[in-house]
Amino acid sequence: MSLAKDSKKDFDFIVIGAGISGPFVAHELCKKGASVLMLEAGPHFNRDTYPCKEIDSNSQLYWGGGIELNTDADLGILRPKVVGGGSIVNQALVDRFDKIALDSWKEVSGADFFNQEKLAPWYDAAEAELAIQEIPAKYRNGNALIFKEGFEKNGFNWAPLIRAQKDCRFDDGNDCIECLSGCRIDSKQSTPVTVLKRAFELGLVLESQFEAKTVRWTPEVVTVMGVNRYGEHKSYRAKKIVLGAGAIGNSRLLLNSGFKKSLPALGRNFYSHPQSMLLGLYDRPINAHKGPLQSLKSNDATFRANYFKLENVFAPPVAIAMLVPGLARRHLSVMKRYAHMACVEVAVRDTNPGEISVASSGRARVFKRLNSFDRDTQAKGFKAIHQIFKATGVREIVDGRFSIGLHLMGGLNLGTDPVRSVTSPDFHLHGYKNIYSADSSIFPNAPGINPSLTIMAISKMAAAKIIQQAS
Repeated sequence: MSLAKDSKKDFDFIVIGAGISGPFVAHELCKKGASVLMLEAGPHFNRDTYPCKEIDSNSQLYWGGGIELNTDADLGILRPKVVGGGSIVNQALVDRFDKIALDSWKEVSGADFFNQEKLAPWYDAAEAELAIQEIPAKYRNGNALIFKEGFEKNGFNWAPLIRAQKDCRFDDGNDCIECLSGCRIDSKQSTPVTVLKRAFELGLVLESQFEAKTVRWTPEVVTVMGVNRYGEHKSYRAKKIVLGAGAIGNSRLLLNSGFKKSLPALGRNFYSHPQSMLLGLYDRPINAHKGPLQSLKSNDATFRANYFKLENVFAPPVAIAMLVPGLARRHLSVMKRYAHMACVEVAVRDTNPGEISVASSGRARVFKRLNSFDRDTQAKGFKAIHQIFKATGVREIVDGRFSIGLHLMGGLNLGTDPVRSVTSPDFHLHGYKNIYSADSSIFPNAPGINPSLTIMAISKMAAAKIIQQAS
């Protein structure tokens, strides 16, 4: 890896954002011999330097010191700010989208490649970059066993989660709860240990802790202006740029750069899969924080038709404490039973899009609400979770206080109509053939499925189109 030391040098490409999409695109560009600069607002950690305490992880790995809020302050937004982005702070779940999601995307966007057959080779290519496995049944923790038992007693269908990981060494006592702050044995197949590492070997230049503030566009060159880790204002130039800073980051950058007039849909069509965690308190220890945190998911056609899914999840103590209602002694009495907690999460395939705007200070503002349909969907998920807990001998059920948005999608939605969409099916912005995006910001709506693998696949496809257009 090398650092960007000469701000006067022109690059073939600048990639803004080193999360999931940016590294996949950069790797493909570097393989073709392009000079590529990657800019990332967050720090660059490795297995030896990831923060070890939850409070440190919150402040060092996320925007907003751990959590941001929508304008109504009833949706918590988790937005990673670190090299590797969502591939660092998630549980590495990799699912292909089903026909339901892709048919919806095709209808909304008009892009004919949103179907399983045409995306299959790109999914194959993305999966070839990773080690992928299921959690062996013998390692399922107490929370997963409650999930499985509750599903079977209620006649619900479940399935193992597929995760991008290898050799987690659970027999040595490793717990995935630590991986939410970065994997210390490089088991999780994050972009820093996969495509980003390979891109560095091909000459990728990285400037971490550089926050891009605005871009200036001409048909021949794009200039990115921002502030580096030392508080210095710097600018970099390239023939083309690729936006990989996510729904909020990409929207904020373009809005602050004056693109709203030419791209009227910019910032709109924002989705987040609002997720709520429900806790079941049992007389016996569950130890949901031990071993693999996520190993099972719902695989029920009725749930899918009703726009929600369930997963067995858990969170570190600070996050759980934020979700538990009550104050002082009442709150403490629940938290003392941390080891006796089971947890099931409902994720809503939201239908009511929000909008990202910017305040006069340039900071992002997120307007996002659940409509009556989404609230009914959430209630159906809550009911199913209560049934699961009650079927397994729960003593008390605690509903999480508010929802969390961590699959942040839209703002630069892809489509054929330049009035209703921002990104064209060729992955450049409408009217700007040297500004591209392929991350979750281009999603036409909420798929209701974990987006990571599809971001990788679409980024592979986009890179091929960018290379073709550049040749």
